[in-house]
Amino acid sequence: MLQRLRRIWPYFSQSKSGWAIAVASTVIASATEPLVPALLKPLLDQGFQKGGIDLWVVPVALLLLFGVRGFAGFVAQIALAKVTNLGLLDLRKAMFQKTLTARLNLFASQSSSSLANMVVYEVQNGSSMLVNSLMSLTRDSLTLLALSSYLLYLNWKLTLIVALLIPAVALVMRALSRRLYKLTKASQTATDSLAYVVEENVLAHRDIRLHAAQPEQARRFSHLSDALRRLSMKSTAASAAMTPATQMLAALALSAVISVALLQSATDGTSVGSFVAFVTAMLMLVAPIKHLSEVAGPITRGLAALERGLDLMESIEDEVGGDFSKTRADGQINFVDVRVAYNAGTAPALDGVSLSIKHGETVAFVGTSGAGKTTLVNLLPRFVEQSSGRIELDGHDVRDWQLDALRRQFALVSQHVVMLNDTLAVNVALGFDVDREKVLSCLKAANLDRFVAELPQGIDSQTGHNATQLSGGQRQRLAIARALYKDAPVLILDEATSALDTESERAVQEALQRLMRNRTTLVIAHRLSTVQHADRIIMMDSGRIIESGTHKTLLAKNGAYAHLYRLGFQNT
Repeated sequence: MLQRLRRIWPYFSQSKSGWAIAVASTVIASATEPLVPALLKPLLDQGFQKGGIDLWVVPVALLLLFGVRGFAGFVAQIALAKVTNLGLLDLRKAMFQKTLTARLNLFASQSSSSLANMVVYEVQNGSSMLVNSLMSLTRDSLTLLALSSYLLYLNWKLTLIVALLIPAVALVMRALSRRLYKLTKASQTATDSLAYVVEENVLAHRDIRLHAAQPEQARRFSHLSDALRRLSMKSTAASAAMTPATQMLAALALSAVISVALLQSATDGTSVGSFVAFVTAMLMLVAPIKHLSEVAGPITRGLAALERGLDLMESIEDEVGGDFSKTRADGQINFVDVRVAYNAGTAPALDGVSLSIKHGETVAFVGTSGAGKTTLVNLLPRFVEQSSGRIELDGHDVRDWQLDALRRQFALVSQHVVMLNDTLAVNVALGFDVDREKVLSCLKAANLDRFVAELPQGIDSQTGHNATQLSGGQRQRLAIARALYKDAPVLILDEATSALDTESERAVQEALQRLMRNRTTLVIAHRLSTVQHADRIIMMDSGRIIESGTHKTLLAKNGAYAHLYRLGFQNT
């Protein structure tokens, strides 16, 4: 347990003053616990005798006692909230930073719902549960120590009987907390699976309805929900078993103490006040013992939740770049015997590809689905890593470039346009400071000036969730405006007009022509209108280059490209 807590401590150790105030307040509150039974002894022994205790002493003592306890508890709670929230802030920042710098295989192994759940919800619940439980553990342990010390002072023989409770409770807590930890881990996995089903059904809501798949998805959700319910019941049973177990042990000790106390009173004349004070203090032990028996559950669940985030940060390596940097590349690209295999034992996505692209050249890549076109262009910004071979930009291996410097050289316009839930201006200037004049200029070049002029807030209008209120053509032109704003020397067009109607495609093509000027351009082609104007067309199949040339020369060869053309490629 201590070893696991050491992993988390750096994130929650920033507010040392908060910890100091929380611990000091907890010590004060715990120290006042024995004063309650201590007041009963003189009250019973002397308070009911004439002239024994002044009348004003009892209310003043009680008000003072509970005033100190209440204030100490209040200060401890505020300090604890500060510690928890600062630790939560640091941990969340570290986890989110990891998603920004981690190798891209993170997003292949983790669903978006799982990552969001981990960063936003699990960390918050886990940190709050863990810190509060640890302070409860400290408070109840100190209370237990203070009451035990008072019991020893009153009657050490009876206290030895009470002391037998501690190892017995420890054994119960250890056995049940182990089971609870395993169940908590299983519940987290089941929760991720359930969240992923919801995410899938939200994203694919049209397909689900079109194919009348609602009953099947409902059964799938029901099955996973029921599995989570069973795990929850098992966790509740393991947690709930601690309370009756410790209460039975306390009842056993209480029975023994009362029996022995009655025997002692017959021989050594123990006063009523002393006996009542002892029994009261002993009964007050039940509450902290009960809390200590229950604290294992929240600590276990809190640790398990936080450890998932820590495991993620420690197991996934960051992307690593080189030392070379250049403000603006010329756009000379070389692929030398490049091979990419995603999984061992499967056919490679790219197999021995060699290709040189000159500065300012427009090269189109065509081929059937799975030919390796997207994999090839994704190698340039290192979204995919080659298994072997060499990829150069301006004569330098892309792995020798600093990552930020390398990715500044590329602008991407793809068929899948992703927009942030922010203003149009921020989306166009993504990654850069917003220059309003430049934003307006880029929107005009992307044929969006008329659309923006009709918006009440212009470029300050919110796009909403992934700009879903925009049409496909508008979203595509917004991506072109973003690429224009970036002004990178190398442009990648990944089937940028594949999902557009004829009118929208015409507007996008005009914007693309402006974007492609004086840039090295790589086009993954879906429509012939983009392909036929390219300086060179690369025909790919099964991860290899099988033909290369202009539109006219490839048609004249009457090979694979001409065959694809005759099949109606120009109309797809």
